[in-house]
Amino acid sequence: MSEGRLGLTDKDSTPVKSQLQWGGRFDAGPAEVMQAINASISFDSKLWRQDIAGSQAHAAMLAKQGIITHEDQAAIKAGLEAIAAEIEAGTFEFSEALEDIHTNIEVRLTARIGEAARRLHTARSRNDQVATDFRLWVRDAIDGILAQIHSLMKALAERAAEHATTVMAGFTHLQTAQPVTFGHHLLAYVEMLARDAGRLQDARTRLNECPLGAAALAGTSFPIDRHATAEALGFARPTANSLDSVSDRDFALEFLSTLSICAMHLSRFSEEIIIWCSSPYKLIELSDAFTTGSSIMPQKRNPDAAELAKAKTGRIFGALTGLLTVMKGLPMAYAKDMQEDKEPVFDAVAAISLSLAAMEGMVRDMKANKDRMEALAGSGFSTATDLADWLVRVLKMPFRDAHHTTGQLVRLAEDKNSDLSHLTLADMQSVEPRITNEIFEVLTVQASVASRVSYGGTAPANVAKQAALWLERLA
Repeated sequence: MSEGRLGLTDKDSTPVKSQLQWGGRFDAGPAEVMQAINASISFDSKLWRQDIAGSQAHAAMLAKQGIITHEDQAAIKAGLEAIAAEIEAGTFEFSEALEDIHTNIEVRLTARIGEAARRLHTARSRNDQVATDFRLWVRDAIDGILAQIHSLMKALAERAAEHATTVMAGFTHLQTAQPVTFGHHLLAYVEMLARDAGRLQDARTRLNECPLGAAALAGTSFPIDRHATAEALGFARPTANSLDSVSDRDFALEFLSTLSICAMHLSRFSEEIIIWCSSPYKLIELSDAFTTGSSIMPQKRNPDAAELAKAKTGRIFGALTGLLTVMKGLPMAYAKDMQEDKEPVFDAVAAISLSLAAMEGMVRDMKANKDRMEALAGSGFSTATDLADWLVRVLKMPFRDAHHTTGQLVRLAEDKNSDLSHLTLADMQSVEPRITNEIFEVLTVQASVASRVSYGGTAPANVAKQAALWLERLA
């Protein structure tokens, strides 16, 4: 395979002598299908920033340790900066024949600065290089996703503060259970997202160790300073075992696991938005910005943004399952199987990022139908528990007896095709003679939510306070 086919020439220079990383061992180039299955540049080009940063830190350390000259390090630095500018400008030509982002950059660097570039790979392997690049990329991705989660939490807390007193039906088994406030419901997702953020921060802490310097699997005989390289790249410390350094993908699996839980939360909220928008409920409305129409039914307004955010959960779950399957049977240390680690992570990050953006958009866009919310909150005997609590509190009944008595009153109301609040006092006393007119004061949805003053309860005062606390934390 000619150097020209490999793209190893500089426009202003003669062909360089560089071959593929493993070229000295082989007389012939790979079969076409081998090249196709072996190459990763179609997706790992995303790592170019991290690869250049890692090479810059490695070269600086090599020069400081006297392993390469400061002149070579200066040339490498300038060459890598020029390559970064080319990639930013879209003029860099990525070559599949050069397999991956690491070789593409190194070959281009050799074409630009000559012999100094050949010294850059001293005391490192592509094994520790890719492990470092991938950790850097995942760390950057975590930071970006954390910012999106923060923004979504803020949007939810703002809407929760706005709807601290808006009464809606609370559901269990998707059946009307007890009245809550819309603000309280929205704050439940703030709590979920806060846990997601915590898991991501924990994962970031665990991944923040630098594999660079582990070389292929056994370390290196050169007097390198791995702590200096780790510090230069913002890692907390170098990894402690060279075998584990190049073979570990726990950080990617943990990242995908946390994304899967977050996606599950977004999927649950998406499904609620879909239900709330449906004709039988009509609790909220989404504008044209987050809905689509039907090709045949002109009346339709479909919550497609919520449906698609929900569907992307499958891609994220699939990414986790796929990478677990890749890793489950690998012996120490590096195996080419690990080339399959990046695409699922890249895809999952794109999916969760788009889902978070869509969810924030819907939260800010949705309009609550307060009258409909309140009407549904009072349906299905939703204040039955308030009646039972009154029997316990005022008549000193044991709760199990109060529960039984309330059940009898619900059955009476059903027979009369009435709600509890529309029964007469005589109706009530036919079941429990000690009931007084005071009972009717607790049977409104407003009284019900106002009474839920326990910590974490749905009382409007609680909701307003909790929303304010979250907004203060998120500010």
